[in-house]
Amino acid sequence: MPGPKLPHFQADLALPKRVDAVVIGGGIIGSTTALELAERGHSVLLCEKGQIGGEQSSRNWGWVRMSQRDPRELPLMAKAQEIWEGLEARTGHPTGYSRAGILYTAERERDAAKLEDWAQHMAPFDSPARMVRGEQLAALMPGHQTGTIAALHTPLDGRAEPQLATHAIASAARAAGAKVMTECAVRSVETEAGHVSGVVTERGRVECSAVVVAGGAWSRLFLGNAGVWLPQLKVLNSVLRTSAVQDGPEVAMWAKGFSLRKRGDGGYSIADGTENVVDIVPDSFRLALKFLPAFLDEWRSLRFRLSDRWRVEAAQARRWQPDQHTPFEACRVLDPEPSQKAIRNSWAAAQKAFPVLQGADVVQSWGGMIDVTPDAIPVISQVDDLPGLFVSTGYSGHGFGIGPAAGRLTADLVTGDTPIVDPRAFALDRFTKKARAVKPAPESVGAAATPLSPSSDS
Repeated sequence: MPGPKLPHFQADLALPKRVDAVVIGGGIIGSTTALELAERGHSVLLCEKGQIGGEQSSRNWGWVRMSQRDPRELPLMAKAQEIWEGLEARTGHPTGYSRAGILYTAERERDAAKLEDWAQHMAPFDSPARMVRGEQLAALMPGHQTGTIAALHTPLDGRAEPQLATHAIASAARAAGAKVMTECAVRSVETEAGHVSGVVTERGRVECSAVVVAGGAWSRLFLGNAGVWLPQLKVLNSVLRTSAVQDGPEVAMWAKGFSLRKRGDGGYSIADGTENVVDIVPDSFRLALKFLPAFLDEWRSLRFRLSDRWRVEAAQARRWQPDQHTPFEACRVLDPEPSQKAIRNSWAAAQKAFPVLQGADVVQSWGGMIDVTPDAIPVISQVDDLPGLFVSTGYSGHGFGIGPAAGRLTADLVTGDTPIVDPRAFALDRFTKKARAVKPAPESVGAAATPLSPSSDS
C-alpha cells in the first residue's frame, strides 16, 4: 500500500549553475533549513531525490511534543514550539498545527512515579507538565476502558499534519527564493583546495560553498561515499489512519499497546508505541558495538527480523563516481511495507481502550523508516575534517516536532550566526573523539566551513 497522499508540489525545473548552499533532502529538516537560509538572503538549492516529504516526514505520528524527550533536546524543542505557533502565517499554507496536549499514561504506580520524575526536566521551560488522576484524567480520556491510573499531561504540546507541514515549509522556501527540485538526486560533493566547491546531481553540476546533508535514512550511505563516517541504522514503525470518529479524545496519547493522535479530517492516526521493527542488514554488524547499549536498553520495544532488506542493502553500492547511477536514483521513495502484526495489535488495543473507535474503519496503513543514532539524539553539526559540509540527520523518531527549530539551528551553523541553542550536544564527533573519515571515492568528497555571505547569484 503506498504511503500517505501528499499535496502536489510545484518544483523548479532548471538547475542553477551556482548557489551559496545546497541542501540534500526534502523532508521537514531540509525544507526548514532551506527556508531559513533563503529568508536570510542566501541563494539555496534544495534537492530531493523523490517527492517533498515523501518519506518519514509524512509518515510519522504528527506529534509536536516536549514530553518524554531526552533532556538534551528540550531547549531546541522549546524553540520549535515557538516557531510552530507562527508557522502557518509565515508560510501562507496550512500545517494543521494546534496545541491539543499530550498524555503519557500509567497503569502502575511505579510507572506513574517515573513520569512524575521526568516532569522535573520541564521546570526551566515555560511549558507546564502535570500529573492528572481521577476526574481530570476522565475528562481528557472520555469513555476510556483502560487500566490507566494516572498520566503525565503536557497541555502546551500539540499536533500537526505531517502530510501538510513539510509541503508548507518547502513552498515557503521556494517563495523566499530557494530553488526546489524534486526527483533530482545529489550524487556527490566536490572539493577544491580542501573546501566544498559544488555538488554533482543527476541533472548536472552546481557550484556552492556549503552543503547540508539532511537525507534522513539515506544520510549514512551518502556521507560514506563522501568520506564521512556516521553511525546510523533504520527502524520501521507502522501507522494506520481511521475514518472520522465522533466524540473521541482530543488529546494525543501514549498508552499501553497503542498511541493515537486526532487528525484534521476527524479520524485518528494510531500506532504501536512499544514495538519497532529492526531489519537485520549488513550495517547491523558493522555498527553492532556502537548500537549494543541502545539495543540492550530498548530490547523490549524492538523486534529484530531477517527480511528482504538484507538482500536490498547488501546489493546497494557503497561507493560510486559522480557520473554513475546511485542508490538514490534506484529508490526514489523508501516505502516499506508496514508490520501487519503492529497494525493489528495497535488497532485492537485502541478499540478496546476507546469503544467509540469500534465504528470506524481503517482507511490506510503505511510503514516509515526512522533514522536512528546510537544515543537517539540527532546530529546537527559541521564536519570538522571537511569544511563546508554540514549534517542534520539521525532524528530517531523525534524529528517532526523539533524540525522547525532544528532547521534553524542547521542554518545558523551554515551561516555562522549565533546558534538558536548550544549545538554541542548534537556534534558529529561525539561518536568518536574525532569524527572519523573513511577513504572517499575519488573526486566525490567535499570540504569548506566558511560562513556564507548573502548572494543574489542564482
